[in-house]
Amino acid sequence: MKIIELSRVNFKYHITYALKDVSFSVNTNDFIGLIGPNGGGKSTLLKLLLGILTPNSGKIEIFGEDIKKSIDLIGYVPQNTDFNRDFPISVIDVVLMGRLKKNSFGKYSNNDRQIAKEALKRVKMYDFRERAIGTLSGGQRQRVFIARALASKPKIILLDEPTANIDSKGQKEVFEILKELNTGMTIILVTHDISSIIEYAKTIIYVDRTIYIHNSPKLSITNLKDKLNITDGHLCPIELINYGVCK
Repeated sequence: MKIIELSRVNFKYHITYALKDVSFSVNTNDFIGLIGPNGGGKSTLLKLLLGILTPNSGKIEIFGEDIKKSIDLIGYVPQNTDFNRDFPISVIDVVLMGRLKKNSFGKYSNNDRQIAKEALKRVKMYDFRERAIGTLSGGQRQRVFIARALASKPKIILLDEPTANIDSKGQKEVFEILKELNTGMTIILVTHDISSIIEYAKTIIYVDRTIYIHNSPKLSITNLKDKLNITDGHLCPIELINYGVCK
């Protein structure tokens, strides 16, 4: 079942196209990895799907409706960026922020708190619920941010470089959690970690102003170049060179 559909979407910053004539659909419980060079349009595509940006032309529908009517069905996990680690906020309070748009009175109910606890259990961070978030490792914090997104009860989760600046153990933990979550929801993830995303994604979308799609039950580095139509004359990002996809 198609749950997201983009039809001939164009977006420009001033006179420069960030995305041009982009069309694709996303099915229920897909796991999509968005890869491509810096400045190629990955973040712009994510912002369009979040409704932060509006296409100059073309159409985006989520569950058959205009994106603004469906935005509550989308959870978002930002990059694990630096923040004030001395800020006195607990893990459970961070996750409760995911209930804010569901609660117009500004006071968390017992149901909100139960949902937040269940979200922490899903990412295996329940035992850390009373800890200050600044005391956690990068991978642990990112799992808390995933729980915050889960607390909004989304059907789709968008993630922007969720394993950036996290050690290999933390990266593995994050991807394993996403794999488990993918059994019941759709995941769209921006990443430069080609080796990891190949192992977990069902669909790879290479974004460089336009898009190249590869969906296969057996993704691999060796077949990615041909499947994505990355030719010798096409701009090849350094991350693909490093993994032997193109030269």
